[in-house]
Amino acid sequence: MDKSNVLTLISITYETDSIGQKIPVESAVDVFCSVSGVSAAEWFKAGEAGLRPAYRVTLFAPDYDGQTVVMLDGVRYAVYRTYLAKNEQIELYLEKQVGV
Repeated sequence: MDKSNVLTLISITYETDSIGQKIPVESAVDVFCSVSGVSAAEWFKAGEAGLRPAYRVTLFAPDYDGQTVVMLDGVRYAVYRTYLAKNEQIELYLEKQVGV
């Protein structure tokens, strides 16, 4: 499987400022992945649930740590579903969301 695309996994943590507000702090890590479209069945099923699937990316499972926001080709996406595949691979299903 060709893993020549770069996916940025974005972790979001929160720090408290001097007046007690929680401020999001992002940290990013780049990983190699392969990118493909979602199947018609996935697109239809996700659409029924109100989701707008865009891509399926496959990467090495040890590289993924539960991040829910990623960046692919300069565009931010939300991870709406994961699937642990064979040979230490994980599939992330991405959707474009407002405010991500």
